[in-house]
Amino acid sequence: MNSTPPLSFTALMQRTHPGLLRNLAADPEQARHAPNKTARQVKSGHYVEVRPTSLPAPRYVIHSRDFFQALGLADAVASDPAFMQFFTGDLESGLEAANAAGVSPTVRASGWATGYALSIYGQEMVNNCPFRTGNGYGDGRAISVLEVLLDDGQHWEFQLKGGGTTPYCRGGDGRAVLRSSIREFLASEAMAALRVPSTRALCLFVSGSETVTRPWYSPGAKTQEPDRMVDEPAAITTRAAPSFLRVGQVELFGRRAKHNVHPRALAELEAIFLHALDREYPDLAAVLHGPEVTLADKVVAMAREFGVRLSNLVAHWIRVGYCQGNFNSDNCALGGRTLDYGPFGFMEAYDPAFQMWIGGGEHFAFMNQPMAAVVNFRMFCTAMVPLLGQDTRAIKTMDAVVQALPDSMADTLHAMWAQKWA
Repeated sequence: MNSTPPLSFTALMQRTHPGLLRNLAADPEQARHAPNKTARQVKSGHYVEVRPTSLPAPRYVIHSRDFFQALGLADAVASDPAFMQFFTGDLESGLEAANAAGVSPTVRASGWATGYALSIYGQEMVNNCPFRTGNGYGDGRAISVLEVLLDDGQHWEFQLKGGGTTPYCRGGDGRAVLRSSIREFLASEAMAALRVPSTRALCLFVSGSETVTRPWYSPGAKTQEPDRMVDEPAAITTRAAPSFLRVGQVELFGRRAKHNVHPRALAELEAIFLHALDREYPDLAAVLHGPEVTLADKVVAMAREFGVRLSNLVAHWIRVGYCQGNFNSDNCALGGRTLDYGPFGFMEAYDPAFQMWIGGGEHFAFMNQPMAAVVNFRMFCTAMVPLLGQDTRAIKTMDAVVQALPDSMADTLHAMWAQKWA
């Protein structure tokens, strides 16, 4: 039995380890555009510092007892006023109690949002970016607020979904509603319980006074599109993962490096790759050291492991009847876990063409998910090409890794089917 006493909120904060903020570069224009709450082009840098918009009159809805236990948190922490303030976007008030306990000064009263590129089934997209440049895609209503390193060596990044506007807010209000927040909370925790790699849900709070307007259906409506607007309670779900790095993020920096759009483009691509390797593949990073290991060697090694994780992830999705619904590159996590519970669903009866979202298309239907994963993997490898330089051996090896993934993914799926029938 574990005799270690559970952590308090202040004890959790004392384990702050802002690796992303240390390893990566801030948008050099963020000070000029402070407080960075309105839509604009972000042309360089890996993140923009953004202060969340706090949820007024917050009320507790639920927390994950299982995830609290995994973090070593006491259940009573969920009712700690400082915990509630911090994870409903009032970072300053939430930190007051923690600062009194001597929290590291690296804890700050602002969070950060990140940009990424968009490709849909291998097609690079820029036209629905408001600036038609691709510099407007990113975390439109998700703001990371904390990174911690626990005693067991596990990193966790905590992100407020529904925490207000960011520079990547393409006409939205930056909020989430209670209905969809509950759905994401329950689905992500259910997936974890089903042993499917997934982001986790820490807690969920709802506003007692703020509502936001969303499209919805009238009772008995038979239309595909919502036919009315309704006011719904605003809510914030805090989700957690070792990182929220996506294929779309390295795509963004890969495209910039390929076209040399600014002098730091290649360096920014290398930095985000090395951060992803260290954060998502620490065991691999530990053996990839020494003067004989080149950057290209590291890229190829991570690509191999990422392909394995993607294959396992898709096999798990098929195993439990889950359909991601919108498996673009920006919804494909570099760590090989389920990310962004937006348009998703579980099948009630087997249908290979199952797709619960009318905008998803056949390419993201249930049994097309393996091929969608392969396409996202190719986009990742394409983004990494500038880091291979003129290393012809690495280029050939990377190409072989890409070509081999469909067959190895099929083998993983066949093994999953065999286990289901065993």
